[in-house]
Amino acid sequence: MTTLTIYADSDAQQPLQTLTRFEDIRDALAGIGVEFERWDASKPLKPEDGAEEVIAAYQDAIEKLNKKYGFVTIDVVAMHPENPQAEAARGKFLAEHTHDDFETRFFVDGSGMFYIRSGGKVYMTECTRGDLINLPANVTHWFDMGPKPFFKAIRFFRIAEGWVGKFTGDTIADRFPRFERAA
Repeated sequence: MTTLTIYADSDAQQPLQTLTRFEDIRDALAGIGVEFERWDASKPLKPEDGAEEVIAAYQDAIEKLNKKYGFVTIDVVAMHPENPQAEAARGKFLAEHTHDDFETRFFVDGSGMFYIRSGGKVYMTECTRGDLINLPANVTHWFDMGPKPFFKAIRFFRIAEGWVGKFTGDTIADRFPRFERAA
């Protein structure tokens, strides 16, 4: 279930608020400039389906976003608990960073946690199947796929290089609860 838990960025122990209704999550994230939508993610995919099959299954949704934002590159990132690179991949995204471009993800399966820091708060956003999240350029954030990651997401970029993170050097991510997806 999609969940948004909001903390003061100085206190990772006591949440200020937890939201589970889509409309409430969407509105809270819109207040910090983050777009959050619920899309249909019911296309039949097999666990072993790769980027080609995922992109073909969601071509209509991809075209809709391309028209709106002019993305030049799309790819599919998928992770499963048995992946030998899971721990290294998790570590890559756990440090706070920004991007010069949007960070747009459409979760077609599984779940992951975006932590967005804005206005003295951290918005811990669990994205699940059907969630589309669009972080504007230069928003400080980090992502946790969990110790046993399971997700497939379509990523959209307006720059040919794709994912390019600028790490802030702040250790804030170390103070907040990690994502522990239920197995």
